[in-house]
Amino acid sequence: MNLSTPEPGRPSAEGAARGGEASAGSSLAALLDAVARGRREALQQVYQRQSSRLFGVAHAILRDRDAAADALHDGFLRIASRAGQFDPARGTAEVWLGAVVRHAALDLARRRGREMPVDDPSLGDQPVAPEALDRLLAEGEGRRLRDCLAGLEERNRQPILLAFLHGLSHPEIAARLELPVGSVKSWIRRGLLQLRGCLT
Repeated sequence: MNLSTPEPGRPSAEGAARGGEASAGSSLAALLDAVARGRREALQQVYQRQSSRLFGVAHAILRDRDAAADALHDGFLRIASRAGQFDPARGTAEVWLGAVVRHAALDLARRRGREMPVDDPSLGDQPVAPEALDRLLAEGEGRRLRDCLAGLEERNRQPILLAFLHGLSHPEIAARLELPVGSVKSWIRRGLLQLRGCLT
């Protein structure tokens, strides 16, 4: 399916023209169902509602606006072709969309041979990917994830939630928490290592 994505968060002329064909109050789950049935205007509405947030998710991983835009485009191509796989009984549409775009960003990072960098050399250079968070949320295993997150120190848990559930970049997290960027990266890294041990 050919998908022309406008700038994140800004509807295209085509989307504005077609916006009336799908209810502005439609839930994301209903829109994904319409996407699965081939309704392009529904995909456009999903893009209009979620592109800014999902761009942030991709940018938090890739830390490059052009690469994040590529990942967002790839993610929406996947959403267009896989919308029928979304199951509202297993998780929210927001979480499913975030997982699709996050995986697109991670795939792009792997193709480019990139890892998630860290300023703390004591942590080594092993890349840590957040797929486990996506999988647990998408499969409705929120209680297990909450238990693992509850086992983290607050300084590790808070930046992880801001990065991987809210899509904030490391500098944005640092500004919000009034901390050095290097500390935020280290705490996220340590927390992800602990979560990986808890979730496996």
